[in-house]
Amino acid sequence: MLKPTYPYYLANKPIAANTDLAVTNKATGEVATRVALADADAIDEAIALAEKACEPMRRFPSYKRAEVLHHVARRMKERHEELSRALCIEAGKPIKDSRGEVKRGIDTFTIAAEEAVRNYGEWMPLDISARAEGYEAIWKRVPIGVCSFISPFNFPINLAAHKVAPAIAAGCPFILKPASRTPIGALIIGEILAETDLPVGAFSILPCHREGADLFTTDERLKLLSFTGSPDVGWALKAKAGKKPVVLELGGNAACVVDKDADLDFATKRIMIGAFYQSGQSCIGVQRILIHESIYDALKTKLVAAAMELKVGDPLDEDTFIGPMIDVKEAERIEKWVNDATSRGAKVLCGGKRDGAYYDATLIEKAPKDSAISCQEAFGPVATLEPFSNFKQACTIVNDSVFGLQAGIFTNNMQNAFYAFNDLDVGGVVINDVPSFRVDSMPYGGVKDSGLGREGIRYAIEDMTEKRLLVLNKMGQNPS
Repeated sequence: MLKPTYPYYLANKPIAANTDLAVTNKATGEVATRVALADADAIDEAIALAEKACEPMRRFPSYKRAEVLHHVARRMKERHEELSRALCIEAGKPIKDSRGEVKRGIDTFTIAAEEAVRNYGEWMPLDISARAEGYEAIWKRVPIGVCSFISPFNFPINLAAHKVAPAIAAGCPFILKPASRTPIGALIIGEILAETDLPVGAFSILPCHREGADLFTTDERLKLLSFTGSPDVGWALKAKAGKKPVVLELGGNAACVVDKDADLDFATKRIMIGAFYQSGQSCIGVQRILIHESIYDALKTKLVAAAMELKVGDPLDEDTFIGPMIDVKEAERIEKWVNDATSRGAKVLCGGKRDGAYYDATLIEKAPKDSAISCQEAFGPVATLEPFSNFKQACTIVNDSVFGLQAGIFTNNMQNAFYAFNDLDVGGVVINDVPSFRVDSMPYGGVKDSGLGREGIRYAIEDMTEKRLLVLNKMGQNPS
């Protein structure tokens, strides 16, 4: 299913430099394939060649950028099952969910192809006072330059696509460091990009260890850093990035509020997906479930029953809902956090068991507010339950977090819906669905420790371009 080895891509070309990076099958722990690992010299060369590609990329016509992006989407469709199985093996993501991520990646490149020909500007009147009479202006967006991208392990295809696709649409050369535990999807995208006529140096995809990737952050030839990953790493990179703008898509401990008038069966179905999809390894996964006291017992019963029905097993099995976490260490961390909470009075309603890298779907109530499972990012298949007495109180609880990515609100009360929209300190509020909901065209990102900036193709292009202004003094014109 996987090739024995994969090259990295330097200035559009495959380089089989070595086989130093072992990629494991997350379900078995066995080595599934080996990947070429880039060193500091390769990264330096990639940046130099990307810098040379800035002018050719700037002049690369919009329609050709769109053609490149449509080509990627088309080839991903043709290689859909190959990509899905590679993702299933390298990330441990259940095969149905893997197919869903590949489909989202196709959507992301398709959206970018459409946006590639929509890089609009604006005409501005400047005669706002007598001194500016006869003046007018126009501005347009120009590519910012070489972009540096670092993508995470949990959505290794689509979150790489959310950086690569808008860069091509904007006309920016880029270097990408995919997560070393899940590099295959990004390398297959590189293989597809190598089939196009992008200018030499337009892209490099370079798996490397974190300690060897310093140039991705510090090099002054890079004009933008976009990082998706953990808050601790993201903020540390920002501190080292120098003058370049930084976009950070970081963590969360997303809350889901279930109001007293909600459809409990629908809420149960959606919360199961939001909390336990891909073993909870999503920064917008449901971690805190706040339930109106009048329906608390009824919904708790439904949630526990549904969670106990979720199948844990081989991610290649079509019926598996929960596969392994990314490694045993992460499953052990979740186990410790749950045990710590229960030692302080929390009650495990279901789950709470680990088998190697697998951890059961787990629901907890009465977890202390300052326990790690409540106030930190779990990034695993665990959610806490808590009752509330009125909607304003629920929103106060949602905001009592260092994170602010997205929140989900199940309610039929439009006044409450708009109260949440206006008062929750988060990047996005999702009404009658889980915070895990995302369409790849929408502005996506967070506040507080959840990051800086927004992704979603159109909004990422804004970060990857700069406004350039032309001022015209018509008084100096001499029409003939």
